Amino acid sequence: MCPESSRNIREVQCASYNNKPFMGRFYEWEPFAEVKGSQKCELNCRAIGYRFYVRQAETVIDGTPCDPNGTAICVAGQCKSIGCDDYLGSDKVIDKCGICGGDNTACKVVSGVFKHTLTNLGYHKIVEIPEGATKINITEMSKSNNYLALRSRSGRSIINGNWAIDRPGRYEGGGTMFTYRRPNEISSTAGESFLADGPTNEVLDVYMIHQQPNPGIHYEYIIPGDNVISPQLLAHRRPGEPLNGQLGMPESTSHEDEDLHRETDILTGQSAGTFPVIQPGRFPSHQPENQVPAMQPPRQNREHNWKQVGKTECTTTCGKGSQYPIFHCVNRITHEEVPEGYCDSSTKPIPEEEACNLFPCPAFWDIGEWSECSKTCGLGMQHRQILCRQIYANRTLTVQQYRCQHLEKPDTTSTCQLKICSEWQIRTEWTSCSVPCGVGQRTRDVKCVSNLGDIVDDEECNMKLRPNDIENCDMGPCAKSWFLTEWSDRCSAECGDGIRTRSVVCMTNHVSSLPLEGCGNNRPSETTPCNNGPCAGKVEWFAGGWTQCSTECGSGTQQREVICVRKTEGNFDVLNPYECSYLEKPPSQQSCYLKPCGSKWFHTEWSTCSKSCEGGFRVREVRCLSDDMAASTQCDPQLKPEEKELCNTQDCVPEIDENCKDKYYNCNVVVQARLCVYTYYKTACCASCTRVANRQPGFLGRR
Repeated sequence: MCPESSRNIREVQCASYNNKPFMGRFYEWEPFAEVKGSQKCELNCRAIGYRFYVRQAETVIDGTPCDPNGTAICVAGQCKSIGCDDYLGSDKVIDKCGICGGDNTACKVVSGVFKHTLTNLGYHKIVEIPEGATKINITEMSKSNNYLALRSRSGRSIINGNWAIDRPGRYEGGGTMFTYRRPNEISSTAGESFLADGPTNEVLDVYMIHQQPNPGIHYEYIIPGDNVISPQLLAHRRPGEPLNGQLGMPESTSHEDEDLHRETDILTGQSAGTFPVIQPGRFPSHQPENQVPAMQPPRQNREHNWKQVGKTECTTTCGKGSQYPIFHCVNRITHEEVPEGYCDSSTKPIPEEEACNLFPCPAFWDIGEWSECSKTCGLGMQHRQILCRQIYANRTLTVQQYRCQHLEKPDTTSTCQLKICSEWQIRTEWTSCSVPCGVGQRTRDVKCVSNLGDIVDDEECNMKLRPNDIENCDMGPCAKSWFLTEWSDRCSAECGDGIRTRSVVCMTNHVSSLPLEGCGNNRPSETTPCNNGPCAGKVEWFAGGWTQCSTECGSGTQQREVICVRKTEGNFDVLNPYECSYLEKPPSQQSCYLKPCGSKWFHTEWSTCSKSCEGGFRVREVRCLSDDMAASTQCDPQLKPEEKELCNTQDCVPEIDENCKDKYYNCNVVVQARLCVYTYYKTACCASCTRVANRQPGFLGRR
């Protein structure tokens, strides 16, 4: 493994060509990684500041990573995978428990969803993360105005504590590093999250700052199984120390071996007096516990001792950092530094932490993320939180705002506009009223139009401001006036008192002969008295009483007997109806009305068929009227009469009219010149004009 501070091995290989001319010029080279397949193990380098790359070598040095972030390496120009055990070609991978080549049985996944309904605002505990947890994932199931918070069991706030909302980023706590994410994109629906690899070294509590209904919090972490040996415990265990209730060393180990163990370094397994050659970044393997080191350490004496030669750099430049003393092994007399093996390691002072740079760091404005725009289109507002913060003891604290008065405070509000709002446009004028008289409707075309002029869905415009696209129209009362007939010529009685009658109707354009209120209440009389003189042996019609009405409601009919009689003194003689034939016979039937039946469908007569043959159609008007002849909506739609039907479906048979013939041979010119509208040409070219009229209804007319 290369040290973290060292340059990338591909950078080193490409930079080796900086002092070699290419096409007569010198360039500085950097790795070009945008290649695929077998090219990954070629040394492709790009000229810095230019837009071309060159294959400087067919293969890179063995051990060069194939990809910047991958684990495979190049060997003899081929990509070879490396297992987690660092063996070339091994297929071992780290399981979810963090064990190389494991089978996922050495740990347990703990997961769940916090869905409790909360009522009080503020901090509410969600879940407890135990010590030793790994692969921690705390995620809000959808975006909300709530915030996640993290605190140690000792009470130390890690993220979003004390009502101060931290910015997204990385925060140390519980022995691991937590990544705090808070998506702020307008289109994003993802919620906040805490992510950490672990393991934790203390119990942590996750809270939610409740401000609106809980969308649900998903939590998941991994804990070791009951009988799992922790890798950390193995690395720091002293030989012979109990492990999970058992000693790590066999009971038969001799006391000599125990003494040997005590003189063995607990991390490397090497003898404390030897100087092992350690490869960079790797620990040497442990020596067998029953094997004596090949080289005995030099005898320790009092000629050398430990001396403080300085201190480490302070971890911070302000706000209380820490530093440690540095001890080297020196000659007691000359004070020259010598290898540490000449000093007794057991007497080496343990470096103790010392505070440094205690003065506070300058306060600064901590600028939060902008909120979503208050409007999805048009001019809106967005807000952000501005806090005065100060760093002390590796913690960022919220302080009084006057401490930041030396800095200009950023704006907390700002105008925003995601896009220009769409608007309503009236595309057409009002249509004609749907009825020639009375109350009807008229319409117009109203569309939602974007700022680019495109017609978009109505939802993109403000529905409260939508202009009406349909409205009622009143064309005035349909009834014009009362229409009267002349009085009847005959008196109802040949002698004595009688009456003369006339018809009175209120005419409309839709439902003929219906009495509507539009004609007024002063209906003219339909009868007038008359007298043809005294009766003396004259014959006359005699009418009996009316029968019951034929219906229980609405309009019905009644019947009565009408006979021809001659009146004599005190008697009536029944005669043959013929004897009264010269007299107007009284009606033997009349309409009757007992009570209202409710709304009914009324219709006009059918119109003339649109075609005389080969299928035309005819129409009629249908209205729902109440008992008082007013428009109603109470009729049964299932019983509504048809308003349109087919008619004259028979085939057309041309009729030959002997009186309709063409008098000239060039009548086709008359038709082409559209002269058939004139009476002269219509007569002179009767047959041709008639044929074209049958093909084009409405073609002919008078002028």
